[in-house]
Amino acid sequence: MDYYLGIDCGGTFIKAALFDQQGTMRISVRESLAVISEKAGYAERDMAQLWSVCASVVKRAITESALTPDKIKGVGISAQGKGAFLLDQHKQPLGRAILSSDQRSLEIVRQWQQRGIPEKLYPLTRQTLWTGHPVSILQWIKQHEPQRYANIAYVLMSHDYLRFCLTGQLHCEETNISESNLYNMQQGGYDPALAELLDLTGIIEKLPPLIKPDQIAGYITPQAAQACGLAVGTPVVGGLFDVISTALCAGLDDEKKLNVVLGTWSVVSGLTDHIDQTQSIPFVYGRYAQAGKFLVHEASPTSAGNLEWFIKQWNLDYQQINQGIAQLPPAASSVLFVPFLYGSNAGLGMQAGFYGIQSYHTQMHLMQAVYEGVLFSVMYHLTRMLERFPAVNTLRITGGPTKSAVWLQMLADLTGMTLEIPPAEETGCLGAALMAMQSAGENSVKLTGNMRKIQPNADNYPAYQQKYAQYVRLVEALKTLH
Repeated sequence: MDYYLGIDCGGTFIKAALFDQQGTMRISVRESLAVISEKAGYAERDMAQLWSVCASVVKRAITESALTPDKIKGVGISAQGKGAFLLDQHKQPLGRAILSSDQRSLEIVRQWQQRGIPEKLYPLTRQTLWTGHPVSILQWIKQHEPQRYANIAYVLMSHDYLRFCLTGQLHCEETNISESNLYNMQQGGYDPALAELLDLTGIIEKLPPLIKPDQIAGYITPQAAQACGLAVGTPVVGGLFDVISTALCAGLDDEKKLNVVLGTWSVVSGLTDHIDQTQSIPFVYGRYAQAGKFLVHEASPTSAGNLEWFIKQWNLDYQQINQGIAQLPPAASSVLFVPFLYGSNAGLGMQAGFYGIQSYHTQMHLMQAVYEGVLFSVMYHLTRMLERFPAVNTLRITGGPTKSAVWLQMLADLTGMTLEIPPAEETGCLGAALMAMQSAGENSVKLTGNMRKIQPNADNYPAYQQKYAQYVRLVEALKTLH
């Protein structure tokens, strides 16, 4: 039996998993990744440490699987998008990586908005413009760290950097870099005119060649083999943007299904074979794992990361929270939580907070409001996506909160829609491994059999809709502060 390695580099963890030719997972290993935030709005990562942790999880996965390295026939990487991982002319990290949740470029994005730059970009890039985009970060570096900007030789995203560490070869993978605002979606490639529009003339020359998700980018070097335990010469493919990876594992194949990701980010995505020019909402498009198709999505960093923060502050665990919330009446509390700890989908600079707390409320009422607030943020994206995909009647759900029956039932009751939970474990790792399998000619993996279904409770729908309406009004009121 041959095996394939999938690496998933997210906002809080990096994972390595081994899958056989049928997509059955043999082993999964993960380690936490530090996010460095030394100033308000900063979210950085030490690039050398990232590679060290990546090598560690890969080595552990191989060791604990009891497989010999020669049984692993290919490697793929799935990773969070946006941000900026910079190298100098010696191909060494040029300072810390800046992640997609970083907000230091807030004023730059505001200035671009005032000048109408997003409206000029969108017809070409099919991207919105916000603080986590590579172009926003690059412009901030240009203005505030000009010497660092002058020393940039290569602009990468996170899986591009890890692939370079494994192979010594530099590429930008298309599903991820297509959402950089430096890629012309109609033309299917980099566009110097976009860089000029953003006052980043010359930055296109710093982008390595494009590579497809299942295209071999290079082979494991002796140095990488020593660090992570893989065999020298093992092929490494381009890989995937993690949003694409989860959509692939959710089995999106037409415009009647949407995938909801409940991870560090709230993401609602759908698959299409064309760009709809008639829509008034600026939906984000990205290149998909299959040629000629696009993933359309709405997203914001308003999801489970908010829960993780409270768990750390109060030393809670998931089981304790789920049990506590299950004992409370659905959507009956007056407490509302705005899940903007790491960013907002309502306006630049908006922040998180509770409203409606009274003296009789308990810690579990607050945690219930956190659960609800995250789903209310999802509902904002879902409502917009249903304008683009009006035939949808089923939501497929991926991400950590799929392990919480309480959270899933909340989402079903809020939306009034049937939820389907794909059986795939570690969708980021599996999606990456699938690209390596595809490159090797393997195509026997079945992704969506035996899906778990959650039916909505119609009795709870009015209460959730009423509370969601209150949440919307609260967010609108908070906008006046910004």
